[in-house]
Amino acid sequence: MKRYVIVATKGRPVETATLLDFLHDQDAQPDGVYIVGASAADLPDVTGHPLLVSTRVALLVGDKPGSTTQRNVGIEAMLEDAPDETSGERWFACFFDDDFRPHRAWLRECEALFASDDEVIGMTGQVLADGVKGGGISEADALRYLSGEREREPHWASGDERHEIMCAYGCNMAFVDRVVRQCRFDEALPLYGWQEDYDFTVRARSLGTAMYAPGCRGVHLGTKRGRTSGVRFGYSQIANPIYLARKQTMAPRRACSFISRHLCSNLYHSLRGHPLVDYRGRLRGNVLAFFDIVKGVIHPQRILEL
Repeated sequence: MKRYVIVATKGRPVETATLLDFLHDQDAQPDGVYIVGASAADLPDVTGHPLLVSTRVALLVGDKPGSTTQRNVGIEAMLEDAPDETSGERWFACFFDDDFRPHRAWLRECEALFASDDEVIGMTGQVLADGVKGGGISEADALRYLSGEREREPHWASGDERHEIMCAYGCNMAFVDRVVRQCRFDEALPLYGWQEDYDFTVRARSLGTAMYAPGCRGVHLGTKRGRTSGVRFGYSQIANPIYLARKQTMAPRRACSFISRHLCSNLYHSLRGHPLVDYRGRLRGNVLAFFDIVKGVIHPQRILEL
């Protein structure tokens, strides 16, 4: 079974270069790696990198910035190299954030999962620690989590038992060939593309089952550089669930739960103040989204005008 990795990146060439180090150290190395930047400046310098000896590493630039658009560029490039349907050879594509640090067994365990059950079409791995809600996790601490020197942190993508999931976590997820041939990320979800992983997984699940795979361990650094502004992200917290509910890939009840939970969180942290996360900007984005609901113009793409 062939293994491919697609990475959408913006403003983090150093972090992306470090991810290549982790891919080179995999027990089962990838057959192809497709790094897609929003501009040439986003791409790492891979000159002389040892991964190039065994793996095709393609450096690409998307037509416009955005995780959904950039991942789709990676998919199209990968499909030119992947075995076609007539060959009978199976493969899968992994989607890693540039600041995700996979354990060396990640690709091997992922391959074993897909090889063991043809009904499994997608997966997400065990997140040992996630810096996305705090100040981020250092590279040194990531190694401590991966080695077991530091105990894993509580996370929804955690635990020792394999089980079915509704949604893969976008920082580390993989899908088999028949999904990637048919599905693309929804480019109506711009920039950070919040909830694009949920939307993609729901559509993929029409072809089989998505699983949580505890053997695919890793750490999400949650690097702050290159992230969407607080105002834009706050707008997406309202607009994207509404868009997905209208599209019928997210249940209205779930969309309401997402909206109310994030609105309350932003309000609470705005009153208390937070040194690392722009909750006041997010709250402002929430308010702008509610105004757009009243005006009847709410849409994910509106963040491009903010």
